[in-house]
Amino acid sequence: MDLFGDLPDPSDGCQKQSTPSVNRNGNEGQGDASAPAPTQPLAASAEKRKSESQGPQDEEPVRKEARTDNSPNAHNSLLRLSSYVADRKGEREEMQDAHLQIDDYSSMFQDLHPSIGRLALYAVFDGHGGSRASRFASQYLHKILRDKFPKGDVGTVEKEIKKCLIDVFKKLDEDFLREAARQKPSWKDGTTAVVVLVVNNTLFIANLGDSKSILCRYKAEEGGCVAVPLTTDHSPSVYTERMRIQKAGGYVREGRVMGILEVSRSLGDGPYKNHGVTCLPDVKRCQLTSNDRYIMMACDGLWKSFSMEDSLHYVNTILKDQSIHGTDRRSAEEVRFDTATSRLANTAVLRLSGDNVTVLTVAINPPQV
Repeated sequence: MDLFGDLPDPSDGCQKQSTPSVNRNGNEGQGDASAPAPTQPLAASAEKRKSESQGPQDEEPVRKEARTDNSPNAHNSLLRLSSYVADRKGEREEMQDAHLQIDDYSSMFQDLHPSIGRLALYAVFDGHGGSRASRFASQYLHKILRDKFPKGDVGTVEKEIKKCLIDVFKKLDEDFLREAARQKPSWKDGTTAVVVLVVNNTLFIANLGDSKSILCRYKAEEGGCVAVPLTTDHSPSVYTERMRIQKAGGYVREGRVMGILEVSRSLGDGPYKNHGVTCLPDVKRCQLTSNDRYIMMACDGLWKSFSMEDSLHYVNTILKDQSIHGTDRRSAEEVRFDTATSRLANTAVLRLSGDNVTVLTVAINPPQV
C-alpha cells in the first residue's frame, strides 16, 4: 500500500518516491495535488534534459540523485537551509500564534542512521479561542516527534514517516485535551498546524486547518519563480469535510462547524471533537531541487491579505534589492531574507488583515563546497 498515493505528481517536482542544517534557533495537516502530464514526446523530453544537464534548470538529475544515493557521502549534496520568522499581533488583543523553528533538529537525536545527514523542523500554529493550544503545540511537537521518529536508515524512515506524523498529531491532541480537561473551567482553545520536516533533501509536510505552506521554485519554462502549494486547506465548506462532520452528528452553518468553528481539522477544540472535527493531518512529500529558492509558511492572517503568487512577488522583489547590504555578522542574503519576512508580515497587518500574522521562511541554498 502506497502511504503517499495522495501526493503531488512528480512532474510538479513533488516526488512520490524519494530518499534521502543544521543550526538550531530555539523557540519555545491526506491531500490532493496534481500537475498536468508532460505533452512532449519522450525522445524530445530526454533530449531537453540532456541539453540542460549543465544548466541551472536541470531538475531531474538532482531529484534522481537525492532519491537513490543513501550513502553517508551523499551528505555533501545536502542543500543548505536557514530560517527566518516574523510574528505580529496585528489588531487582535492577544497573540495567539506560535511557531517552531529548528534548523538543526538532528542535534536532538543520539542514534540517527548514518544515511540521515540532516533533520530540520519548522511549524506555524494559529490558535483560536486563546493561545494555550498553539503554545502547547510549539512546546511539545518536536519532543513527541523525536520520541516517535522511525528507527533505521533513510529508506525505512520514508516508508514510516506518514504514520509517524499522524501518530504525533494524535498524541499531541490527546495530551492537550487531557490537560485542558483538568482545568477549571476547562480550556476550549484550538489551533491549526502546518509542519515541515526536512529529511536530507526531502520535505514531509503535515497540516491541519487553513495555515498554508508554499515552495518558491524557479521554472525556466514559466519565465521565473512559481508557487508550489504544499498544503490543503481544511474548511467545513468542502464536501468531504462537511460529510464527515454530518456523519459525526455535527452540522455546518455559514461555513462553520456548529456555526462557530472556521476549520474542520485542528488540534484541541475539545467541544467540537464529537462533531466531526479531527486532528488527522494531511501529509505530503516534496523533493527539493537545485531550482528551489525558499519555503514559506504562514497562518491565515497572511493569506487574508496576500495570494500565494503575490506573496512570492513581494518577497522576491526584496531579495533582489541590491540596496540592502550585509553586516559584519550577516550576509546580504541573510539580511534580505530577514527583511523580506518582516516586511511581509508588517504589510499584511497594514492591509487590515485583522488577525495575528506569523510568517516563517526557509532559505534554500546550494550545498557547501
